[in-house]
Amino acid sequence: MVADGWIGIDQAASYMGVSKETIRNWIKKTDIPAHKIGKLWKFKQSELDAWIKSGRSAID
Repeated sequence: MVADGWIGIDQAASYMGVSKETIRNWIKKTDIPAHKIGKLWKFKQSELDAWIKSGRSAID
């Protein structure tokens, strides 16, 4: 994986150990740091790390 490069939903799901559907739900229901580029959702690995460490990834 490229150091802090842009990754897609597949790579983000694999990186965080969750399903692609979970990533899609987080996009709809949380403030996950996702960026829409054209029709694709992209993520920065460093932003995902910070988001997870902040505790905002927990859904009540």
